[in-house]
Amino acid sequence: MAAYRRSALCPSKRGGAWRKAASLVAPAIPEDVAGALENAAAQLDDDPDVVALVLEGVMYQIVGAWYVRHGLGVPLRQHLLADLERRRAPLAWRVRLALRAPDVRARLVQARALLRALGEDGATDSGPAVNRHDASGRQGIRSVLYARKDQYTMSVEEELNQSVAYTPLQRMRHSAAHVMAEAVQDLFPGARFAIGPAIEDGFYYDMELPRALTPDDLPAIEERMRASIAARHPFVPSRWSREKALAYFRERDQPYKVEIIENLPDAEVGIYEHGPFLDLCRGPHVDHTGQIGPVKLMRVAGAYWRGDEHRPMLQRLYGTAWFSQAELDAYVERLEEARRRDHRKIGKDLELFMLSEEVGAGLPLWLPKGATVRRLLEEYILGVERAQGYQHVYTPHLAKLELYKTSGHWEHYQDTMYPPMEMESGEQLVLRPMNCPHHIQIYKQRTRSYRDLPIRIAELGTMYRLEKSGELSGLSRVRAMTLNDAHIFCTPEQMLPEFVKVVKLIQEAYQVLGFEHYSYRLSLRDPNDKVKFEDNEAMWQQSEAALRQALNQLDLPYYVGVGDAAFYGPKLDVQVANVLGKDETISTIQLDFTLPERFSLEYIGEDGHPHRPVMIHRGVLSTMERFMAFLIENYAGNFPVWLAPVQAEVIPIADRHLVYAEQVAERLRAAGLRVEVDGRAERMNAKVRDAQLQKVPYMLVVGDKEAASEGVSLRLRTNENIGAVPLAQFVEVASRLNAERSQELWPTKASA
Repeated sequence: MAAYRRSALCPSKRGGAWRKAASLVAPAIPEDVAGALENAAAQLDDDPDVVALVLEGVMYQIVGAWYVRHGLGVPLRQHLLADLERRRAPLAWRVRLALRAPDVRARLVQARALLRALGEDGATDSGPAVNRHDASGRQGIRSVLYARKDQYTMSVEEELNQSVAYTPLQRMRHSAAHVMAEAVQDLFPGARFAIGPAIEDGFYYDMELPRALTPDDLPAIEERMRASIAARHPFVPSRWSREKALAYFRERDQPYKVEIIENLPDAEVGIYEHGPFLDLCRGPHVDHTGQIGPVKLMRVAGAYWRGDEHRPMLQRLYGTAWFSQAELDAYVERLEEARRRDHRKIGKDLELFMLSEEVGAGLPLWLPKGATVRRLLEEYILGVERAQGYQHVYTPHLAKLELYKTSGHWEHYQDTMYPPMEMESGEQLVLRPMNCPHHIQIYKQRTRSYRDLPIRIAELGTMYRLEKSGELSGLSRVRAMTLNDAHIFCTPEQMLPEFVKVVKLIQEAYQVLGFEHYSYRLSLRDPNDKVKFEDNEAMWQQSEAALRQALNQLDLPYYVGVGDAAFYGPKLDVQVANVLGKDETISTIQLDFTLPERFSLEYIGEDGHPHRPVMIHRGVLSTMERFMAFLIENYAGNFPVWLAPVQAEVIPIADRHLVYAEQVAERLRAAGLRVEVDGRAERMNAKVRDAQLQKVPYMLVVGDKEAASEGVSLRLRTNENIGAVPLAQFVEVASRLNAERSQELWPTKASA
């Protein structure tokens, strides 16, 4: 067994530091735990990716625990942690491969139980170092390896529950949040503190201060943080009774801490102290402040206490911390690139959309150039859908409240639905949150036969969500949105082939749009949440099995997201990496056995008896608003030629060349290209610069020589000067790239 412990925790490909750590900790693993590990590996040996994943999590848990208890050298630990961060991307792919296994949920539960047995790192009296918030076990392994996604406001309970499963990097950032609070308390003695969790790229602390923080305050706070880090204050944990903790925080006028304690069920609460600062906290933390890497404070924002707009508005101070200065510098550069690509800034600069206070928050106005891009996207997807047998419809933007009570949307989503409008007849109407109930009514207009199925009903349907004001952002979070929506009504036998067709449609669209980095998430219910999800065990088992079968048939690598399903059924979410490398859900396919039951949908089968159809909900391009925001940032405003609102700018050198410039423009328009002529009384170089700033793909400079030869002098928005090109050749090449929806700006010599 000892030999097994050494081999299991010391893969042959590991570096010297890893082997050294394994040799230190392996002898201390109890025989019964080693036996559990061996049994788990034996049960998983048909899937080596899952075995590797389990061992990965076990290794980091044990090394972390032994570092805390026995003080492994700081360089060794930092090497291990840096190794983990470097390997996050390949590990993510390994996770996706592992999760292809049909019974992976049971396997992850096994792994979670194993980690519970080994989870000394961060364990408290109230439980081991695993995420008890998620009873399904989905975080048991993954929370060891990946930082949690940031949210607008993390609940107090979630922060407390998730902190115990922090990764080493999150643990360091959690400690940095405490050091930041210490610095703020030093500068603002009357500060009142709420919560300070680690998040995906850093940490924050919500606080009430005697005045508003400004960017000028951040250097002083950072300076005090660096002093605390240099002092190497130890983080000292303790357990206090509720009464003692309440008395302590009441005496120091910390009402938010008092409220947290009052809402905790525990008889004792966790306390952490470092230097002069003491805080309510379950941990875990690094050993001392000297183990916190380079830090940087990022920004100040507002956040309602507990996310409730009726509670006090607190100041949220964000920061980030990394193991090395190089990692911090790279992160800051990624943020700068994201700011340069911010769709709100580019949308304004390129005149794509606008927001008007007179119209209302979250209700964008599409300007002509933005409307052009949107129309091109809509025409593309409508054409693809027509070719695959979809029938397009128009349905009203509102409906009777009873319709959404029947569908279940009112029960599950009424907090984000607009309030009902009372009509003089007593009828109540609401703006629709989804399009599916309308499409169901179209299906029900007449008796359907099995010969009619599948029926594919599609619509660019506008929906409405009562988003909170603080969560609105440009086009990405709005209150009125148009979804590329469709619903497929089919027999159970047609369900799998229809699902496969939708996946292939999504893949085709992504190829046209140039998306290369995307992944598949199988979004399942949380079986313990009977409120959020339909309480129908047989339905969930049937639909989840069908989704897995389809994914296996397509041979798609995927990972599981427990708790991410729709209320009525599981779904496949296609996650596309944004400019920061974070996943965003763009496309979704949902299997639904629930709404056909709620609305008593039927078709007459081959046996002459009524049967219940299966309903597939699918969206390929998300909502037009959110998809446009994503595209703007993905392309940095440099739309491919086929999507560019203005494809070519004709620039006459002098006024006498305007006539030829207009002739060139007419020739391009006749070929179906979008073109403008810059006839301003400006210097040619100024016109070229302005066209480049507007991200116009082609600048066609024309003067005496070009007019005489019926040509143009071609410059690209990339600042590449192609030079003299016959007008006929330019029209032919640009038209071909446009028609092919090519990602290529201009052919290279090899492909010309």
